[in-house]
Parts: sequence; structure tokens; C-alpha cells
Amino acid sequence: MESPASKAYFGYGSNLWQEQMVLRCPSSPYIGLGRLRGYRWFINARGYANIAKTGTETDEVWGLVYDLKPVDEARLDVNEGVPYAYEKRMIPVEFWHAGSGPPTATTTGDGGDGKSPAPSVDAVPMLVYIDFKRTSENHTPKPEYVHRMNCGIRDALKEGVPQDYVDKVLRYYIPADEKGSSDQVKGFALKQALSFEDESGNIERMESGWVEQKEWAN
Repeated sequence: MESPASKAYFGYGSNLWQEQMVLRCPSSPYIGLGRLRGYRWFINARGYANIAKTGTETDEVWGLVYDLKPVDEARLDVNEGVPYAYEKRMIPVEFWHAGSGPPTATTTGDGGDGKSPAPSVDAVPMLVYIDFKRTSENHTPKPEYVHRMNCGIRDALKEGVPQDYVDKVLRYYIPADEKGSSDQVKGFALKQALSFEDESGNIERMESGWVEQKEWAN
């Protein structure tokens, strides 16, 4: 699936936006869809996407999977604010290779009634970025993040992420941009896509990486 020197990376937030991933990780192509069972998706206190383990099989997070090269992983660590904003974990994720067709009720094991047993699906160890400090839910996303997420949602649906997941999980936090974002928001969103800067003031980006300024408030 990926080259020996790379890792499968599971993107579930704004890195659903494939153009952003091309800008951030130009050597790491999209390779397929992933589903992480037993986790929930939400917007955390910083105003960005996060996931948390629930252990409940009906909870699931869908994402796009990229073949992440080492040089791009280093860049992504800076963009994600490792280790202060997010931490890295290798977690088994169900995987559908690009070109194998979009997941259906049969291939995902839902059987259309939510009761049918799941068929065998490859579970691949994938790199996942998680914020273990800010795990409270029901926070408001940053305006520029709403724009990036909407770009990501369009790409996710195009690649086969279920519409039902988008409607019930992502749209709970991310409103559709039916009127379009302002030029100012679009400009700032592109800046964040290229070189992310935390808006909270709690993390300062230095030449050596990120430095935490103070304890986060959840």
C-alpha cells in the first residue's frame, strides 16, 4: 500500500481537503478511504477537529488516507502543532484502496439495516493526530476552519465518504457555505493551509517548532 519509508496517514479534519494536503505534503499522494471505529469526531476548545476514543462500535470517524513520506511527516508535525496541539499515534484503521469503488452498505458491513455482520476489511496501522488535552465537545469552529472543512467535505464526498456521516457528524459542527466564504476568510484559510498559525495565542511558532505559552483552557 505505501512504500517502506512512508506511513499511511489518516486525515479526518481539514486534511480531507486534498488541495491543502498537496500544499502541505506534496510528496504524499491520496491512496484511499479509512474508517476508524470506536471513536467520535468533534470540534475541540481550540476550534479545530479532534477525535476521542469511545469504545462503542457504532461510533466511527471517516477520513482520507495518504501515503505520507518522512519529509512530509516532518512538515505535517509542524502544521499540526506536535506535541502541544496534537500528539501522534499509530492506530489500526479499516482501509478501502482508491479505485476499489466507494464503500457501500455491503462493503462497510452495515447491510442496510445496521445489524448485518461486517465482512472482512483490511485494518491497517495508520498515523493519526489526536489532541488528548482538549476532549470536551460542542465548541464553535474558527471561521477560516469552516471554509477549509467545507472544501474537505466536498473532496471527501467525491472520494466516497458516506453522505450520512457528513450529515450527522460533520454538519453538526460545520455549516454548509451555501453563500460562499468572504474573500478575507478565503485568504486567511489559504494562509493557514500553507503554514498553520494557532489563533488562540497559547502556542507560539518558533524556528525550532512550537512552544506552548500557557496551559490550555478546556
